[in-house]
Amino acid sequence: MNEPDALGKTTRINLLFDFYEMLLTDKQRTFLKYYFHDDYSLGEIAAEFEISRQAVYEHVKRAEQALEGYEQKLGLLRRHEALQEQLARLEALGMQLPAGSTERAELQSVLEEIRRTDSLIDVKS
Repeated sequence: MNEPDALGKTTRINLLFDFYEMLLTDKQRTFLKYYFHDDYSLGEIAAEFEISRQAVYEHVKRAEQALEGYEQKLGLLRRHEALQEQLARLEALGMQLPAGSTERAELQSVLEEIRRTDSLIDVKS
């Protein structure tokens, strides 16, 4: 896997982890945190838990599959990304309104409230 693909995969797994962390087992959470958040190698994780590198690999792969399965069924990341796109479009439209106008200020206020609400929607809550 080349570097850009690895970065994209890591970013996606971290985002999925943010949404579905609490649906994973303790072991899945632990291995994913070590591997994707803390950037440990499979060998380093294996040494830490005194298991084989292959066992770590299998745990990480199963956890990734679980996250992708949750996303396929629930679509929380997909919905979040769609919402962020729509908010960006609204913000761009708002920039076309005259600076200092009541409408622009009101739109900015609504956008901030939506973003604040979206950040509160978290399966960890």
